[in-house]
Amino acid sequence: MNVRVVIADDQAMVRAGFRSLLKEEPGIDVVGEAADGEQAVGAVRRFEPDIVLMDVRMPNVDGLEATRRIVAAGSATRILILTTFDIDEYVYEGLRAGASGFLLKDATPEQLIAAIHVVAEGEAVLAPTVTRRVVEAFAGQPAAPEALRQALTSLTPRERDVLRLLAKGHSNGEIAHDLVVSHATVKTHVRNVLAKLDLRDRVHAVVFAYESGLVRAGAA
Repeated sequence: MNVRVVIADDQAMVRAGFRSLLKEEPGIDVVGEAADGEQAVGAVRRFEPDIVLMDVRMPNVDGLEATRRIVAAGSATRILILTTFDIDEYVYEGLRAGASGFLLKDATPEQLIAAIHVVAEGEAVLAPTVTRRVVEAFAGQPAAPEALRQALTSLTPRERDVLRLLAKGHSNGEIAHDLVVSHATVKTHVRNVLAKLDLRDRVHAVVFAYESGLVRAGAA
């Protein structure tokens, strides 16, 4: 089944460029467009896409607020934020709003297409520079809130090990190698971690690992 995509950007030329690129890609269907966040929320209700390519800076309702509304509504649609602004506040707020990916608009077409497929499959993606800055941001953070520390107690020791390795950027294969277990076992542990902590995907598991104090910035 093809990945259904909505393009949300206030610039018509940008939307046209993305549509032109994606219409040539097998396995991806552009089912709708939006010129601001409010239209993006409506497009999700109308088309039930798999992915929204969401610009951050849009009039009326911006991309971050639109992401919050889509996630709060319980939609299964995943948000891939695209922006020209490599600014920390957008990264953190986007992730906390529930976005499953964050790419700069200067990403190559191949990177964008790969990111769409990765996010559609339930994974998450961050640009390398974004990943590094997210991790660095947790250096010197104050003690984790008690609620996050308590949430960690729901995990088994092995699940904590898996979460630590996720936070270090390890793939399932690398985690399997480090823990001497099968890929299937790693997938089960990751699925359990996400379910127990009520997290949408791996990127939010990484953020949780740092916010809860399970992993410190210098350790990654």
